[in-house]
Amino acid sequence: MPIAKRFSEIFPGPIELEKSKLYLIGFQNKNRCRKNTQKDAGMNAENYPEKSVRVEEDDTNSGTQKALKGKSILVTGGAGFIGSHLVDRLIQDNAVTVMDNFSSGKKGFLAQHFQNPNFRLIEEDLLDLAALEQAMPGKDMVFHLAANPDVKLGAENTRVHLEQNVLATYNCLEAMRKTGVRRIAFTSTSTTYGEAKVVPTPEDYGPLLPISLYGASKLCCEALISSYCHTFEMQSWIYRFANIVGERGTHGVLVDFIRKLRENPGELEILGSGKQRKSYLEVKDCVRAMIYAVENSHEEINLFNIGSRDSIDVTRIADIVAGRMGLSGVNYRYTGGVDGRGWKGDVLTMMLSIEKIERLGWTPEHGSAGAIEMAVDALLRA
Repeated sequence: MPIAKRFSEIFPGPIELEKSKLYLIGFQNKNRCRKNTQKDAGMNAENYPEKSVRVEEDDTNSGTQKALKGKSILVTGGAGFIGSHLVDRLIQDNAVTVMDNFSSGKKGFLAQHFQNPNFRLIEEDLLDLAALEQAMPGKDMVFHLAANPDVKLGAENTRVHLEQNVLATYNCLEAMRKTGVRRIAFTSTSTTYGEAKVVPTPEDYGPLLPISLYGASKLCCEALISSYCHTFEMQSWIYRFANIVGERGTHGVLVDFIRKLRENPGELEILGSGKQRKSYLEVKDCVRAMIYAVENSHEEINLFNIGSRDSIDVTRIADIVAGRMGLSGVNYRYTGGVDGRGWKGDVLTMMLSIEKIERLGWTPEHGSAGAIEMAVDALLRA
């Protein structure tokens, strides 16, 4: 049976994904909605061949194919920062199950959905394969966001990213394989590129030589997903994120600066030299890109950078945070770090090329500075 035909049988008729870390399991088909709540070396774009696994397109009144509507979706990490925003969009047209162990996610991020009959919450850990196998049947797609996002932690605990990123992803893929779920969207990271010598960095850059254990773990996850797609006729969307910021942010430079300035409005400790320059994207822009890619890219493996067109250095970020907090004359104290880095594994310069997803039709609504301003305002309101 041709693969394309097999996908058309799995996703018959017009499909729509217009609205949307932990775990998100999604919208049931309307005849099986549930109402219960329960607890580039070797990896460049050339190694993601654009093959013949496609979702057959159906014409709609708008002339646009919609990938997810009336579907059952699993989102791992759905109670986290990005995951909860994704749930907000998906739940509008789908039945969504969130699977989360709440190691960093918050139930409060999902509270607005608790009374929605199309929402289901499973409080479990992805390291529990049996729990995943029980949650997976009937799902049309998995958005796999569950991970430990703390890049710095790998220098202190060398096992955490192996377990919470690599093994969790393996378990997710195994549960999919055993239950016949064939579509996965995975949130990877710009840190897979390491210290790229080409900036902005395109998806086909290589060799990929991460300098953090976090980046290495995400690259390993990409390889697992690629191999499962080829071996077991699955389909995937892999997103390499820039720095994502916004409402509900739980970690990162903005959360760190706000906390420090609340404790001491006269002085701000800045890790590294303050000259580290990276790109930032507002979280709703990010979710829009994730959904757009699934709607509009239908190869076997669909790999995209997601970020902004520009970058900003850490000192300028400090200026924005202090200004939005109404502070002036703040003394900046730089730690110097490791060769100007904030920590071991900190990439000094990062800006992704987003030309590939822009050719598909998505563009960011905000640049790095605008995203940071919006995020700081949202965090201060929280």
